[in-house]
Order: sequence, then structure tokens, then C-alpha cells
Amino acid sequence: MRESFQSFSLFGPSGHRKYLNPAERKRFIDAANGAPPETRLFCLTLGWSGARISEALALTPAAIDVECGVCLRTLKQRKRGVFRQVPLPPHLLEQLDSYFDLSSARRNPELAGERIWRWSRTTAWRHVKALMASAGVVGTAAMPKGLRHSFGVNAVQSKVPLPIIQRWLGHSKIETTAIYLDVMGPEERALAARMWNR
Repeated sequence: MRESFQSFSLFGPSGHRKYLNPAERKRFIDAANGAPPETRLFCLTLGWSGARISEALALTPAAIDVECGVCLRTLKQRKRGVFRQVPLPPHLLEQLDSYFDLSSARRNPELAGERIWRWSRTTAWRHVKALMASAGVVGTAAMPKGLRHSFGVNAVQSKVPLPIIQRWLGHSKIETTAIYLDVMGPEERALAARMWNR
């Protein structure tokens, strides 16, 4: 029981965070904005969608709605063919459309189903790690999974309802999504500050 709980925790056995805090997330996004286009767009897609690295690598032009967001095939659930839609910021969708010419590719049956990023998992992981290093993010948070956890934390702290976060992350159980409630948010820090000022 203890091991399974630990795998669903946002903290490692020694208490280190597995997610990027808001300052680290901002630095990562800033670093991504200075990266070459293909790397930039991949890393921003990971950061803004909460996708697992393999789910982002599986994206095709047909899976990106340039008006709304991405349709990710959920790879962790036991059932095959489970998809979820996740909204993306308009500026990111515009950049994806412009760089990969998605609108044209979606109309071409040969290109619509081709992967956008043809990298291996190892190459994608290396791109993310390099940006983490340039953003000064270190430790257990400095990996693609850290971006996914950061997405969940950011969503909770932005008051997105838990069932919607569950759907966006592709969790089969709400208990898995509920781990993001364990992170100290701005309200909790404000309450502590009131206590300190008494």
C-alpha cells in the first residue's frame, strides 16, 4: 500500500518536489521561448497540455484543432482508443499552425496522420532536460513528468474543477488527480502570512 501511495505522490521519498513551482515554470517557458522552433513548440505543448512525453510525440496534424487545442490519445489507460481533448493557449496554436502548416496538412490525407515530431522518446527527453538546465530547474522536477505535474498543480491553483483536470490529464480515477490538492497554494500562504502578522 505504501509503495502505490508513493508513486501517486508529488514528493519523492526524501521529500523533494516532483513538480515545477510557479517561478520554475515561468523560467522554463521563458527558456522554451528562446529555443529553436521545433524544440520550443514541443516543450510548450508539453507544458500547456499536461501530456505525457509519448502522448505529445504521437500528435499528428489531424489531432490538433487550431481553434481549440489538442486531442491526445491516452496511453496509460488499459483500454485502447481512449482520447481526451485539452485546450491550448491561442498563441501556441497559432505558432503550431504556422510552423507545421497544420491547416494544409489536415486537408492532405497522407500528411494528416503523420507524426509532427519524428523524434524518439530519448531525443525528446534530451530536449526537455536541456531546457530545464537552461531554466535552472534541478532535481526530480527537472524532467518531462515535472511539467505534467506542474500542469496539474497550476490547474488546481487556478481553480479549475478537479473532474476537468482529471479529464485533461487522462486519469481513470479522481483519487489520482486529487494529489494536486496537496500542494500549498497562494491562499494557504496568505493564511500563514496573516498568522505571522498577529
